Amino acid sequence: MSLRLPSRYEDLDSDFRDRLRPNQLLLSEVKKAFASMEMSGGIRFLPIFGKSGSGKSSAAIELGTHLPDLNVHQLSRESVERPEKFLNELRPVIDTSPSGLVVVVDQYEEAVAQKGNIPTEFVERLAILDRNEFRQKKILFLWLTTDQGFQRSLVDATSRNRRILVSQAFEIVGPDKSEWPAIISETFEFHNNDQNLSDYEILVADLERVAQDGDSLGDAIQSLGILLSEYNRQLHDLSTYMVVMLWPVTDGLRIDRVRQFTDPRQGYKLDWASWYRQLNADDSKQLPLREFNRARLYFDIRLVPIAAADIKELCRNLDDPSEKLHQSYLDRFRSTHLFSIVSGNWTPNNYTPLRERDSNRAEGAKSWYESNTKNPTKIGARLAKIFNELGIDAEYEKDVKSNYGRLRADVLINRTPISPANVIIELKAYSARNTMPSTICSAVQTTLRRHAHFAGFLQRQ
Repeated sequence: MSLRLPSRYEDLDSDFRDRLRPNQLLLSEVKKAFASMEMSGGIRFLPIFGKSGSGKSSAAIELGTHLPDLNVHQLSRESVERPEKFLNELRPVIDTSPSGLVVVVDQYEEAVAQKGNIPTEFVERLAILDRNEFRQKKILFLWLTTDQGFQRSLVDATSRNRRILVSQAFEIVGPDKSEWPAIISETFEFHNNDQNLSDYEILVADLERVAQDGDSLGDAIQSLGILLSEYNRQLHDLSTYMVVMLWPVTDGLRIDRVRQFTDPRQGYKLDWASWYRQLNADDSKQLPLREFNRARLYFDIRLVPIAAADIKELCRNLDDPSEKLHQSYLDRFRSTHLFSIVSGNWTPNNYTPLRERDSNRAEGAKSWYESNTKNPTKIGARLAKIFNELGIDAEYEKDVKSNYGRLRADVLINRTPISPANVIIELKAYSARNTMPSTICSAVQTTLRRHAHFAGFLQRQ
């Protein structure tokens, strides 16, 4: 999929423009201008300076979003340059703006620089409007420019009609730098089907760095675009392993606690942002987050809840490896989210949320679960037997080696020819009472560290 990260207002999706944050200084100046027109009549003019990328266009053109009584119209270049076109364009817009009109002239200084009288001529046109039949209409003209000298020439042109000038040196500086990381993330996610920047190895530290180094929000977005273009999108295709953290749950509360760390529709992929939010301040600064995130992507790590009731009947007599598994219980297991993910049959369109309703079955599973969490190895052995009975090659307590080390899989699945060919299942057999966000966060951290070592992203101490 082609990624998008627009840095200019013109390139933003139209639906996203309504979400742009208001510029409070501009709103205040606009409200003051309209209050003045309400009291004294006539029109008003506000030349606005702002550095390229500071958000002038966004703030001005979206004024109608934050002041819905106002109509906002962007004046065409032709009407700026040709007086005979000026009124022809404005008249129908004025007639349909009973509560007030904001007319935006957006950065035409390059065109008018070769026509030295245009600033004066344009302001003269405004002076005529201020005295003709439109003087009772509330109209505010905004001229946006990146050139402070040109802004001064517009201000000077009002010397014979100073009453229309709202401010002599108004500047838009855009949102505070502390807000840029969140704005960039929102922009990226909206234009890329809600994907998170962390999925492309862009972390909070990267966003903070481009914000600190950028002269404007637009500059920061462009710098981040360069980082994105350097991202190695083949990373996901290099690993032959998927890692599934399997977390048995006994009720709806525990289901929700596990699910909040994931993107359920995408097969319970570990949601980096959700996990990151659970870190304390020290961990967010000290953990090797970049290496952890690479491990998450490389191993396509999932955090999958499974109802204890869906495995209880298959886990009777755990000490007997020859225990007969009844088909009806196997069929129930086949319908779990876990099996569809491991078998490679997961489809987002068929996703239905996991629910554990109050019932005798659920209560019985809860009692069984509490008494069996001390036997995770035996549960792993039974899970391997279940997968084998359902036609998927599985082993338990299996050592897996790489050039950088080894680890032991609770259950190792070989699902060739599906890619990735191997699935490592880590059984998180904690007590239901200990399924807390902090517990889940810590378990995820352990898995990320283990697999970052295994892939060589992180050197062992």
